[in-house]
Parts: sequence; structure tokens; C-alpha cells
Amino acid sequence: MIRINQLKLKVDHTEEELWLKAAKTLRMPVEEIEVLKIIKQSIDARKKEELHFTYTVDVKVQNEKTVLHRAKNVNVVLTEKKVYRFPVNGTEAMPGRPVIIGAGPAGLFCGVMLARNGYRPILLERGQAVDERRKAVDEFWKNGTLKQDCNVQFGEGGAGTFSDGKLNTLVKDPLMRNRKVLELFVEFGADPSILYMNKPHIGTDVLGGIVKKMREEINRLGGEVRFNSRVTDFIIKDGKLSSVVVGEEEISAEILVLAIGHSSRDTFEILEKRGVPMEAKSFAVGLRIQHPQDNVNSCQYGVKNHPVLGAADYKLTHQSSSGRGIYTFCMCPGGYVVNASSEDNMLAVNGMSYHNRAGKNANSALIVTVTPEDFGATGPLSGVHYQRELEKAAYLSCEGKIPVQLYGDFKKGQLSNGFGDVEPAFKGQYGFSSISDFLPAYLSEALIEGVEAFDRKIKGFSRPDAILAGVESRTSSPVRIPRDDVFESSIKGIYPCGEGAGYAGGITSAAMDGLKVAEAIASRFNKLSL
Repeated sequence: MIRINQLKLKVDHTEEELWLKAAKTLRMPVEEIEVLKIIKQSIDARKKEELHFTYTVDVKVQNEKTVLHRAKNVNVVLTEKKVYRFPVNGTEAMPGRPVIIGAGPAGLFCGVMLARNGYRPILLERGQAVDERRKAVDEFWKNGTLKQDCNVQFGEGGAGTFSDGKLNTLVKDPLMRNRKVLELFVEFGADPSILYMNKPHIGTDVLGGIVKKMREEINRLGGEVRFNSRVTDFIIKDGKLSSVVVGEEEISAEILVLAIGHSSRDTFEILEKRGVPMEAKSFAVGLRIQHPQDNVNSCQYGVKNHPVLGAADYKLTHQSSSGRGIYTFCMCPGGYVVNASSEDNMLAVNGMSYHNRAGKNANSALIVTVTPEDFGATGPLSGVHYQRELEKAAYLSCEGKIPVQLYGDFKKGQLSNGFGDVEPAFKGQYGFSSISDFLPAYLSEALIEGVEAFDRKIKGFSRPDAILAGVESRTSSPVRIPRDDVFESSIKGIYPCGEGAGYAGGITSAAMDGLKVAEAIASRFNKLSL
């Protein structure tokens, strides 16, 4: 195949124009191009009056070397197709069926790969299947009735199910795991455009159907997905896991994938009690901020509503004068701020978008890096303690509703008494509160410094009527569960995996880590022994 980089076309181009541009670059008739495949598409918005897509494409032609020589272009090169390869089965006898805790992206992708290669995994999910889960979440948003095992954090699909469904990652991918993850998403129902979009997303409304099909695939291949199955204990003998306890049932689990998600605080506590090594790690906390999506579009694209590009996004970073990193995270174009709580008398928020991103507001997490030195406690769960204290304060500040404050009032340290031109877009009950009263001063100061700096990049970011909501405390796991080069804990048989174990930071990286752990198990154990 021949790869062409840096093909630029106006954003309203046709497919025919893309083929003609490729042919012109290769200095050949378009009829001689047999196949054209888009590898990457990104937006070039540096000139607002002349928006472009930039493409990388692969084309199939006859006499590749002749065509390459004739093109004489540094952006035209020969390329070989790289594919993901699952390892050949290992030689050790498999000591029973592998057990996976958690049906988020790490657990599901690990489960699908193990099931497709004959290992018949048992997947234990504390929450409910996605359809029942949506009903529970909608009920919570409507009347505040929280189910601790089935909510925005827990249930089929994991926390990412109620999000924008972003699939971009900064993880290096020489073994094509990222590509495999995207291909599996497409296989189970995602739009094929995610295979080449620079910043692909799925949307919460589409993700539900995808995870359901993944579960059905695991079951079809002899695996088993069990819901309402919260693990309440780990039986460890002589430094090795032997089983897990679910209610009154003890399940043999000499090979266990620990894909519990970043909010499984009770499971972290059980693991600590049972002597599983863990350590506190840095993460980030802060608030959600809402702006009119039209304003973001105008800044990024030069128009309020672009018929081709849709809702614009952004990603902003700043180093504060105190040395803390401040950045936007999980930006949701056309989205909503949602109550993402999972424990009684505590409150946390997140962002969510539907596939069409048609909501009136843009929102993103506005967060500040915190380290174990900030946690006010010691031990592996000190970060969990820090999160809980913030979430308790947020809950009390507005009697269990999402606490809201306009940015101008946040700066002044005064209670807001009404909204400005920015209309609120929430899922869950909310009310005005003095957020600045329950955040530590170093967080409030850093957030204000960050907002003012971001206004120089996104005009209007610091507008006084921008809506703040808190607290955003579940950006990543506050815990890391160490593992060795073959992905195993020092407690033999336990394979820490995904975001909850501290090895991922989003849907795609968690799914890729699920693939890694499935590969480690398969390359060690022989399925024929099951």
C-alpha cells in the first residue's frame, strides 16, 4: 500500500474530491486507484475563514514503486499493514475458569478476548445490566434515590457509559491494541468513522447498546456475565488467591482480573484488609464549568453552528504560580453536567454527551493536580479519604443537590442568586451554594488562575455567568495496585487491570489494558486444560 500524509481539503468536500486529490498527489489518473482507505482525519481550524480536514490515506495501486518514484513527494511513502495479534496459548495448566471483577471497558474487553480464545471467563458485576441500570440512574436524577451498587459509577459498561464516550488516548500503540479496541467497538455497533477520526466519540446513548452486545458475545462463547454480584471478600492462602465471595457463594478464582473501576472504594478496603499491596497515587479534583456551546464553536470554528463540524471541543492546560497543573478534562460538547454519586451522603459530578452532541452547553472538568502530600492522611487509601471529605462537604453544602455557583460569584466568594445568559444543563437536582466555602483555598485559587489563563485561549471562558458545579473528584483512581512484568500482583493469581488499578485514564486506555491482561493470561495458560 502507498500512504499519503497531509492531504488537505475543505471541510465540505465530497468523497470524489478526496479521490481526485489523492490521484493528483500521486500524479496518476484517479481510475488507476483501486482502493482508498482513510487512516486519519483531523480538523485544521487555524484559519477560521478557511477550515480544512487533513487526511492520512492508504491507497492500493499497481506498480507501487513506480508510482512512488513518480510522485516525488515526502508525504508519499510505502507502508505495510499492521494488525493486532493475540498470543498463542501458553503451556501451564489453567487452574479453573478465569474470573473478572467489573464490567467496565477493562473487564468487558478482557472478557471478550478471553471468551473468543476459548477461556470461558466468569465476569462479576456489582451493578445491573445496562437497560435496568439506565432506569436506576434516571430515577436517581429525578428524585435523588441512590442505589449504591447501580448508579453512574457502577453497572454494565462502567463509569464511561454515562459520559461523552471519548475514544482518544495518548497511549503509544506499537502492537495495534488501540486499533483493535476501535475495531471491536465498530463490530459491536459504533460508527465506522471512529476508526479514523482524530477525536472519536460514541455518546452515552450509543454506548449502552454496544456493551450489551459485548456481554451477549461473552455469553455466546461459553463465558458468563453475572449482575448484582458484588464481591465481598477475597480468600487468600499462602500468598495466592483461591476464591472470591459473592453474598453467600464462594467462587473458585485462582486467576482473577481485578477490573473494579476507580470508584470501588469498599473493594479497595477489602483488598487492603486482605494484604493486597496498594499505594496512594496522585490524581486531580475540581469542578465542572458550563459555557454556551455557540460561544465555543465561534472561538474554535469562527461560526456559531457549523453544518459539517458540529459541536467544537477544546483541551486547555496551565501551570499555576504555585506549581500545580490545572487543566480541562473530559470536555463534553453539547452535553450535560450529571450527578455521578455512588455513596450515601456524598456528592460527585461528571459530564455526559449524547451521540449528536446537540445540547445547548459545553462543559468540561476544570481540575487541579493533587498529590499524596495533600491528602491529610497516610496509607494506600489516603486519596480515597481525601475524595470522600470533599464529596461530604459538597453534599452538605446543598442538601444533597448538585451545588452550583456562577464563576463571577465564585471569584468574589459570594452566593449566586440567579443565572445569567448561560442556561443550566444538568442531569440531577441542583441548587445554588457557595462552592468556594467547601473547597480548600489552594484549589479555589488555582482554579481561578486557570480560568483566567484559559480565557486567553477561549474568549469568554472567564465570563462571570459561566456555571460552576462540584465536586469533580472521580477523574482517575486515587489508588495503584502494583503488578509485575506479566501483569500479576505479588498476591499470585490477581491481575490488577484498568483504571481502578491505576493503569488507565479513560475508556480506550482501560480497554487496551484489558487486552494486555487477557494476552498475559492466554500466553501463560493453556485453555485445553479447562
